[in-house]
Amino acid sequence: MAEKQKKYLNWKAETDDEGILWCHLDVPDRSANVLSSAVLEEFERFITDVEADLPLGLVILSDKQSGFIAGANIDEFISIKDSEEALEYTRRIHKLFNRLEALACPSLSLIHGFCLGGGLELALACRYRVALDDPKTRIGLPEVLLGIHPGFGGSMRMIRQIGALQAMPLMLAGRAVDGRKALKLGLIDRLVPERQLHRAARAMIRQQVPQKKASAWARLAGHNMLRPLVAGFMRRELRRKANKEHYPAPFALIDVWEKHGGDEKDMLDAEARSIAKLFITDSSRNLVRLYKLQERLKSKDSEVDFKAQHVHVIGAGVMGGDIAAWCVLQGLSVTLQDREPKFIAPAMKRAHKLFKRKLKQTRLITAAMDRLIPDHKALGVEKADVIIEAIVENAEAKITLFKELEPRIKDTAILASNTSSIPLDDISRQLKAPERLIGIHFFNPVAKMQLVEVVHSASTSSAWLDRATAFCRQISRLPVPVKSSPGFLVNRILTPYLLEAVALWEEGVTAEQIDRTAKSFGMPMGPVELADTVGLDICLSVAKNMADTLNITIPDTLQQMVDKGHLGKKSGRGFYTYDKGKPGKNKNAPLSSMTDIEDRMILRILNECAACLREQIVEDADLLDAGMVFGTGFAPFRGGPMHYARARGLEDVVAGLAGLEAKYGERFSPDASWQALIHANDPG
Repeated sequence: MAEKQKKYLNWKAETDDEGILWCHLDVPDRSANVLSSAVLEEFERFITDVEADLPLGLVILSDKQSGFIAGANIDEFISIKDSEEALEYTRRIHKLFNRLEALACPSLSLIHGFCLGGGLELALACRYRVALDDPKTRIGLPEVLLGIHPGFGGSMRMIRQIGALQAMPLMLAGRAVDGRKALKLGLIDRLVPERQLHRAARAMIRQQVPQKKASAWARLAGHNMLRPLVAGFMRRELRRKANKEHYPAPFALIDVWEKHGGDEKDMLDAEARSIAKLFITDSSRNLVRLYKLQERLKSKDSEVDFKAQHVHVIGAGVMGGDIAAWCVLQGLSVTLQDREPKFIAPAMKRAHKLFKRKLKQTRLITAAMDRLIPDHKALGVEKADVIIEAIVENAEAKITLFKELEPRIKDTAILASNTSSIPLDDISRQLKAPERLIGIHFFNPVAKMQLVEVVHSASTSSAWLDRATAFCRQISRLPVPVKSSPGFLVNRILTPYLLEAVALWEEGVTAEQIDRTAKSFGMPMGPVELADTVGLDICLSVAKNMADTLNITIPDTLQQMVDKGHLGKKSGRGFYTYDKGKPGKNKNAPLSSMTDIEDRMILRILNECAACLREQIVEDADLLDAGMVFGTGFAPFRGGPMHYARARGLEDVVAGLAGLEAKYGERFSPDASWQALIHANDPG
């Protein structure tokens, strides 16, 4: 086997004293293993060698600390030119994994960390799967998040393994599960602590226990008579969450299973044909683009040596309390400060609820609660590595607080504000060391929204900016560096969109139609419901902070509603009336005859994006797109607002703005930067 070892760049093969062949994957110069064409070509040669000289058993494992296999090489998806090339690519991998499955000796995947996409599809082609009992173990087929569905045989094999009623929801949502859930579902055979991993693998190979498959009851949904009924139910449920025109992949997966789920060979062929078409759709191309942008944001901490141990959060309201809870969930110790214990208690209750949902095990929940320390006396300030202010959105209150904090904190501690719209310069110029103040702006709900704006002023040093960015990556958030200005990036762009929705409402367009139009464009939530959810008082405060600088006109309705205490969801009444947190929408609300509702909202977003690029609020258009998609949910299948503008045609965007300016006034006046953007976009 030493001779075989020399043949492979990505794989290392060694046979132990019992005759078991251990096949290690370690792709050079990458932090995670991916199944590139080169890796798969080598694996094809390796399987040929195994077929010619069968070992007692084959164990496939990863030498990467990060995990087993993260999936296929996304860069190669982008290079696929047409469906014929995609079909050839997919069928070749089908043949390879079929050969792995057909080996005359038992095969086993030894899983730690992430086992996703093509990595799980390879593991499902093995006879057995043993996984590490660790919270970092994540197993799933997330392909729909890239605008495709499993294509290396995973759809057929997962359904065969655990049944359609358990497999399809996982694949349709692109959801990964932890090791305990995977064991319960039947995706893996054993879940063991690290010291027993290799021993468990050897035992399974030696004993050659019967291979796990879905029970007769679990297979029942796949019966020819029941499958169309189950598929119809799945489609109806899926339509509640996704538009087929925007996200065709999950609907295509249901079609494949409904038509071919009764025959494994036919389903593999249908899977290949289906994914070959999806590879080249605009939806897939744009979602892959967003994945690449996400990876760019994740790489922001790669060269910075900063690891926080203790975080001190000041302000135990919804935002501050949830920031504290999220930091605890990432393994940090946190002191949470407010004026009195009674103001901290609700945050502790919310944190416990989050820990129960995320951690599940009593010992882990208890340990997390032990790391979240109520601190109304501010005893945690001096020992904290990161101090995050999340008090009321008032510049004077923040300045007073930071002046008190500055003499007490460690020289190495990050000093951060969670302000959503106040320029940092207004605060930092009052400090003795203005260069260390950073904005770390989280979005609500903190546990769900990946994006964090890392805000820097003219005074901020690059060293502190780098440290804050590294901290955001440490707590598993996506940092977008933005220049300090009113509203920063996300609120700056979102506010005109929300205000235009209010203007439409004042003109008699129903809230239901406004929201329906935005969701039809691809927004996850309509702007009226979004404003109610954020809080109309918050919307008003942000708009006021931006109004003078950015020449924003605030509709009278917004001020009047806030004055009446109609603050949206949290007060039970805003533009909608809420019952148990759900808006009372009139499904029969009359439709307006206006034809430019969508453009009035979306073109205001695009115009503000152009202004942000002109003012260099972010480094480039790609970071702007990432900020708007991951911070607001801007129609992901469109690839971001500036990407959408280019696809639509920049000249068409300018013409649309000019037309709206003629009808509705100067708020639609095309930004001065559009002509430069058009020129830069012209390949000639």
